[in-house]
Amino acid sequence: MLKQKLSLESVIQLEEAEAIAKLAQTLNQETSQIKLVESNGEEVLIPESVRSMLRDIVKKIASGQPIYLIPHNHELTTQEAADILNVSRPFLIKLLDEEEIPYIKIGKHRRIRFQDLMKYKEKRDEKRGKALDELIQMSQEAGFYE
Repeated sequence: MLKQKLSLESVIQLEEAEAIAKLAQTLNQETSQIKLVESNGEEVLIPESVRSMLRDIVKKIASGQPIYLIPHNHELTTQEAADILNVSRPFLIKLLDEEEIPYIKIGKHRRIRFQDLMKYKEKRDEKRGKALDELIQMSQEAGFYE
């Protein structure tokens, strides 16, 4: 029988994955109160609003999704906005030119407010969901779904 040696990096990744899974389990326990313990032993209770946010963050990290912590009024570069939408920068520029997303100009550079980008993303996702529902409905009517 062959024994496979785990590299230090693999061991660290495994330990990290286990810690994330344990944290997710803890955050999902509605009955327990979460506390942050400072180095001096002082305990700080974590409010439910923060716990909910942490739950979402840990869930995304566990599934390998990227996490962005951006202040609501932050202005993004076109590249940052394109990265968040997971589109190319030229495609984002096209959206700006077509006035799909509001922007401001600072000198020659365009800046997109984070909240405006999120409004566009929500509308886009809603349209995609409706289109998918229509496609499913048409497939069902054609007898492709059972």
